[in-house]
Amino acid sequence: MYEQVSHSLLNDILIELDPSIKGEGLRHFYTRLGANFYAIHSLFTVLYGKRDDYRAQMQCLVETMARQYVLRPNHLRESDLEREKDHNWFLSQQWVGMALYADGFAQNLPDLTERVHYFQELGVNMVHLMPMMQCPRGASDGGYAVSDFRQIDSRFGTLADLQTLADELRKRGILLTLDVVLNHTSNEHEWAKQAKASCPSHQDYYYIFDNREVPDMFERTMPEIFPETSPGNFTWDEDMGKWVMTVFNSYQWDLNYSNPAVFIEMLDIILYWANHGVDILRLDAVAFLWKKIGSICQNEREAHLLLQLFKDCCQVTAPGVLFIAEAIVAPVEIIKYFGEDAINAKECEIAYNATFMALLWDAVATKNAKLLTQGIKSLPDKLERATWLNYVRCHDDIGLGFDDNDIRAVDYEPYAHRQFLIDYFTGRYTGSPARGLPFGYNDKTGDTRIAGSLASLVGLESALQTDDPQALETALKTIVLLHGMILAFGGIPLLYYGDEIGTLNDTTYLDDPAKANDSRWAHRPRIDWNKADLRNTPGTLEFRLFNALKKLIAIRKEVPAFADFNNRELLDVGNPHLFVFARFDIHQPMNKVLVVANFDANPQHLNLEDLGRKAFFRHASVRDLYSGERPAMFKEELVIPPLQFYWLSDQ
Repeated sequence: MYEQVSHSLLNDILIELDPSIKGEGLRHFYTRLGANFYAIHSLFTVLYGKRDDYRAQMQCLVETMARQYVLRPNHLRESDLEREKDHNWFLSQQWVGMALYADGFAQNLPDLTERVHYFQELGVNMVHLMPMMQCPRGASDGGYAVSDFRQIDSRFGTLADLQTLADELRKRGILLTLDVVLNHTSNEHEWAKQAKASCPSHQDYYYIFDNREVPDMFERTMPEIFPETSPGNFTWDEDMGKWVMTVFNSYQWDLNYSNPAVFIEMLDIILYWANHGVDILRLDAVAFLWKKIGSICQNEREAHLLLQLFKDCCQVTAPGVLFIAEAIVAPVEIIKYFGEDAINAKECEIAYNATFMALLWDAVATKNAKLLTQGIKSLPDKLERATWLNYVRCHDDIGLGFDDNDIRAVDYEPYAHRQFLIDYFTGRYTGSPARGLPFGYNDKTGDTRIAGSLASLVGLESALQTDDPQALETALKTIVLLHGMILAFGGIPLLYYGDEIGTLNDTTYLDDPAKANDSRWAHRPRIDWNKADLRNTPGTLEFRLFNALKKLIAIRKEVPAFADFNNRELLDVGNPHLFVFARFDIHQPMNKVLVVANFDANPQHLNLEDLGRKAFFRHASVRDLYSGERPAMFKEELVIPPLQFYWLSDQ
């Protein structure tokens, strides 16, 4: 958009541009800068326009983008151009991800590079490496307390090792995803060290206060993230003799984004990693970026403006790079991280579908899909050029943040139902096979979250302990059922390392004092490769699971209806045990897939004739894409065995 004030400013900025970053190779940069500058200028003005250094900071912002563009390798510039031509490339059903710790899946980055064939064997073509940037020993929050944003922690390897891995993944058509922690740094970061040394400019990088007056005002409305281990939101620092905002842990200092220098520094870091071959950047804790007295300091409008500004700037320098919003918030809030009042995503193209994940676990515990169906009804449609990450487990805990109105709508009492789920998944409920662990108990509210590996949560651990073949079958069926849902729902399915071979809780974390008080380490294991090799031995549970998921992934990639273009229709079929939805090919809408899942321990039935009136199937010959067989039928009644799903098609 042409607008005189902004473009006059842009002309002045380009005239004053540092001569070292001018050159012939900036043609595409200038084109994109001109196209995006009105939005960049408008956002920067709203956020920082009242500051005396506004003009100088605008100059610095443009020069930061230009310098990183000059440094961008040619093969990445070519990839940018290809992705601009096919701007919906990431909505394809071809993408399947896996999240992992590099030193858990393998010993380190070089060892991981040697094992890249494993991803291709399974069908995974997007690899999310959990945080690997330099962190202090013993106070790292699993890699989310960064002391140097531009260095790989030595336990993983070197920056050169990551570059080698990125090159190997690119050769094999596998996307690389990496974390950037936007909200805070370690208290051992150089900026924090400068602040402790009484440097005024670096103290302005954080929220630092001489006394408790302002912190006490914040505390009136701010919730506690880790009430057990890090109560409150401020920490006294002896070196400075001041209070520092520390929303997560006492050693994680929150960055002050009301200072434009902080924004520019973090943009430079985002572009730095984009230039190292990262295809997708997971932006951590984005809901917390803006702090305001009298609020919970989450989901503020300015946080969204910051993300829009990050996206617009990245589109100038590295437009082929996507953003994931790590915002585990209510559905009405999460949808905003794609961008409000827009058709295409203007903040992050991808967001975690934590609601779907938690609802799936509710269905596992209750043996019915009542709350799952109700909750999905309340899930807003995403924007057109945006998608979900659908997952069963991840590195983090399972929160039970269902909407109370949805819980009541299916005749549960919210507090009692959550307590049932906590008891069920921690094995305290009579007859529960789950072996999860409580995490983040808040004695003020009674809230608890749940930790544990997928296999232990669905009962595989207890089945092996009791040598119960029937319980083992139930656990294996549940694992496949849950993956059948995330692979069909619409979005990028994200597997969690170890789930494909039934990895159980790892209790060795209790031997490490730095981890012993954080039960999430139970599901952040080191892969036993002797056990993983059993995926090639018929009859083993590793073989059964790995090959079941491998088959699901391969079939998903062949079905255009599983691409993500808001082409899903939820169906309430009147049977509380069944979760049913339809997917259709946007290019050939008559090509549909009916997904039917039975979460009960007993067989259920569904009348296909009723669905036939909606023209789901044009022919009588209906088959299950997963098994390749015609499902059990009696007249028009489809029979769905216990803990089984169908991907039904007449194609």
